[in-house]
Amino acid sequence: MFKSQMKLHRNALSNAVRMALSLGAVAAVGAVGTAYAQDQAASQGQGNQKPQTLQTIVVTGSHIRRVDLETSNPVVAVSAQQIQASGKLTLGEVIQNLSVISGGVMNPAVNNGGGSGSTNVGLRGLGANRTLVLVDGRRLMAASDVLNLNISGAADLNFIPASAVERIEVLTDGASAVYGSDAIGGVINIILKSNYQGAQFQGSYGTSDHNDAGRKGASFMFGQTSDKGSILAGVEYNQFDALEASSRKFSQNAVSLSTSNGVPATFVGGSSFAARDKIVTPATIAACGPGGAFSLNPSAAAAGTSPTSPGDYHCFGQSDKYNYASVNLILDPQERTNAYFKGTFHLTDNIDFYATYLHQNTTSEFQLAPTVFGTDTGATISAQSYYNPFGVEFTPSNGNDFRVRLFPAGDRIQRVSTKKDQLIAGFKGNLTVLGQSWTWDVGYNYGHISRTQEEIGVPSLAALEAGIGPSFLNAQGVVQCGTPTAPIPLGTCTPFDVFNQFSPNTQSVEAAAAVPAILNRFFIARTYYADISGGLFDLPAGTVQMAAGVDYNKQYANSVVPAELVTEPFPPFTCPLGSLCSSGLQGGYNVKEAYAELYIPVLKDLPFARSLNVTLGDRYSKYSDFGSTNNWKAAFEYRPIDDLLLRGTVTSVFRAPTLADIFAPPATSAPFLSSDPCNGFTGAPAGSGPALACVNVPTDGSFKDSFVAAHQQLNAVTAGGQFFGVHLKPESGKTFDFGVVYSPHFVPGLSLTADIWRVYLNNTLTQVQPQTSLQLCYDGVTFWCQFVSQRLPAGSASAGQPGFWELPVANLGRIDVKGIDISGNYKLPEFSFGKFNLGLNATYLQQFKMNTAPGYPGSLVLNGAGMMGSFGSALGSSCAAAGGMCFFPRIRAAGTLAWQLGPWDAQWTMRYISKFKLGSADPSQFATATSSIPNYVIHYGATVYNNLQVGYDIEPLNTRIDLGVDNMFDKQPPFLYANNVLNANTDPADFDTVGRYYWGRITVKF
Repeated sequence: MFKSQMKLHRNALSNAVRMALSLGAVAAVGAVGTAYAQDQAASQGQGNQKPQTLQTIVVTGSHIRRVDLETSNPVVAVSAQQIQASGKLTLGEVIQNLSVISGGVMNPAVNNGGGSGSTNVGLRGLGANRTLVLVDGRRLMAASDVLNLNISGAADLNFIPASAVERIEVLTDGASAVYGSDAIGGVINIILKSNYQGAQFQGSYGTSDHNDAGRKGASFMFGQTSDKGSILAGVEYNQFDALEASSRKFSQNAVSLSTSNGVPATFVGGSSFAARDKIVTPATIAACGPGGAFSLNPSAAAAGTSPTSPGDYHCFGQSDKYNYASVNLILDPQERTNAYFKGTFHLTDNIDFYATYLHQNTTSEFQLAPTVFGTDTGATISAQSYYNPFGVEFTPSNGNDFRVRLFPAGDRIQRVSTKKDQLIAGFKGNLTVLGQSWTWDVGYNYGHISRTQEEIGVPSLAALEAGIGPSFLNAQGVVQCGTPTAPIPLGTCTPFDVFNQFSPNTQSVEAAAAVPAILNRFFIARTYYADISGGLFDLPAGTVQMAAGVDYNKQYANSVVPAELVTEPFPPFTCPLGSLCSSGLQGGYNVKEAYAELYIPVLKDLPFARSLNVTLGDRYSKYSDFGSTNNWKAAFEYRPIDDLLLRGTVTSVFRAPTLADIFAPPATSAPFLSSDPCNGFTGAPAGSGPALACVNVPTDGSFKDSFVAAHQQLNAVTAGGQFFGVHLKPESGKTFDFGVVYSPHFVPGLSLTADIWRVYLNNTLTQVQPQTSLQLCYDGVTFWCQFVSQRLPAGSASAGQPGFWELPVANLGRIDVKGIDISGNYKLPEFSFGKFNLGLNATYLQQFKMNTAPGYPGSLVLNGAGMMGSFGSALGSSCAAAGGMCFFPRIRAAGTLAWQLGPWDAQWTMRYISKFKLGSADPSQFATATSSIPNYVIHYGATVYNNLQVGYDIEPLNTRIDLGVDNMFDKQPPFLYANNVLNANTDPADFDTVGRYYWGRITVKF
């Protein structure tokens, strides 16, 4: 690697900021690196220092090469030592605990909505698709938008092997002018080791206090450095065992919050798709009360015989619901192998060839309860079925409702195998132009991801429907498909009793129908780039420097879906397997970009102006799919005295539509509706908004949306904008950051930082939810009426009830977020009983405001700060995070106390998540902790996690042993109830679901 050099004197603030960079994330990951001790030692002896020769570097957030670490960019760094001291096996586990991460993340604890083996995080609560991830300053592949439909445009942090990382730099500011699309919430730049000499083996093992959730890992790394260049290579393996929800008390049952005699009460149950059926006919409405339902008697189910009359049933109650929770997972199994190579070869004194290659092979899976089946999923049960004890037809639209859980087919399991490869290679060097030093870099960034998904336990609905059609008892005493006048030949169709899942014949038919299906998907990204950086001319305060470059990027994705999983391209968008369905995707785009950045030193070594520097930047991007965009940056850094740095940045930012935003094929979904403006509808003029939104709704004022009242999931299909004819454009907005770094010379070892920040984003790309499209249509914005539910026809028992929804991706929304970051680090004077370091990192979220449709009547303004955006609430649906929910605590913080004495060291880390509320008393937020009580709010206290690590260096053997315990006091996650969340009655993306956890690691260097 080529490095420029220049001489300078370090001042106290320079050392303080170096300390802040090396320790800025100490509290978050719970470690103190050796780099800190070295810098601090230099600081304490700086009075006698001579000018030093320092290498110029590029700090994340700029392309300008400088000797200064104290720039206008708010960057914190996590060192290799800090990563190792955390005891975590993957980078995703380390980064997701940073205080600036918020809004829900994807990790192995997210089962329903996860299972891909990826870990994605979002800075500022803006989502993983608005956080850019780099490796050595170049884009890491971000293909989750086409390989995992729950996350759009998010990079997998686990792709980078932890053992190969030198440090992680986290820029907590927008950087579209520097890096282009996605750098809105910030940038995570993963710097790999270089100039490594020697070899290292590492082995680790961990288990929970319950002797489960085991994890194991091993890595081997070696490197060689000489005058001709350097190489680094290695392999890393880790494995996480599955953990079933039944293994923990808080998650073993699906516990819902409802009411009993008007008082909030909890019920153990779960899904109305029950193992012993839930049946509604006009007769049962009379027998069991309005909206009542039947369920098969336990004695009839146990006998495995077919019910013959309604007398074999009883009124459906809470105890009849299916407890799906126990078979779900709270830790998905994962097995991962990484291999990597990084090399630099000095071709001449001024030209280097470099290459970095990353490879990963991951297997993972998720597990859900058995498939649901019935009229709600599009099935029709013939009135002439031999096994139909009611003698009426059950259809999706005639008011006769049948629901059941197809447990004989087994649990739904998706097994995922993912292979990733990325190569970054090129040439770089230096030259002198008019007495100024310049560097140049030209290269190629190629990435490829292929994924195979095997769907298990999902029976073919087409095969099942044939068996529940007309059937009769033939002359031979055999039940045969068809009718006596139109029989279907034996052997071509097998009738079965869908009304009793415990019947041996039924179990045989459904198990045979659950044939595994396999999907294949792949993604390719290619980028060609050229960059230059160097000095233009000298000013009294220093050299004016410039960086400039061009990029050409192409992305392409394709997916091959088997026929049994293909969603029909027309309403109701069903497919033979009924769930986990998708369609083939094929599409791509290219983008041409050019950028320039200018660094201007304005003042230096003047009274109350030790230095003043200004940075300006601009990037022009031209996309083949939507056109061009231009984004700029203006920043300053001002040092009035040596101890104090003031900094500020204003940038314009954008996020381009991803391949999934544009081309995502139809896929089944199950959203919620918080309110229906057609409740109490009394008619409206033909062609008006209410009339278009309330088609088939009775006009006598009696209508009440049963889906809203019961907090029931809707039938819907999601797809990219192109499928629905919606033209997409980029999100755009601005970010602001103004901060201070203070390191008083009279308190050696102390560094304090504070930053006030704000991000606002317009035209946000979002999967438009039913609540938004329905309200817009009702308020007269007729464009959105085409996506409103096809309500059940007039004349049926369920006239006007929602039928089927279309959920397109569209530019509809605004996000406005602001808050404060603070950090403090203090290395105490050395004592006879050891060295101590104190660290604190915290983020205060002052505001997280989402406007679902700015400028339109009926738009919702949602205030998320201090709230849990639960699944089905307006806030949870709008932010659409992993696992179907978002969490925006007011305060996230972490503090660390570290100690070192000789070969011993230890550290205690406390991670703090402030109190929050579930639901809102404000009716405009459409958020309640239970649908049976409007605007019901539950308040939760703060959560504190304590981790302890102890290490010992066996220097004669070049060996180190580390032992640790995470969640030392076995803090349980907050109980949020199954009616609000998709997983484990809690939020597994933000809270620990495993409990107290012990780990150990041995490291041997050669």
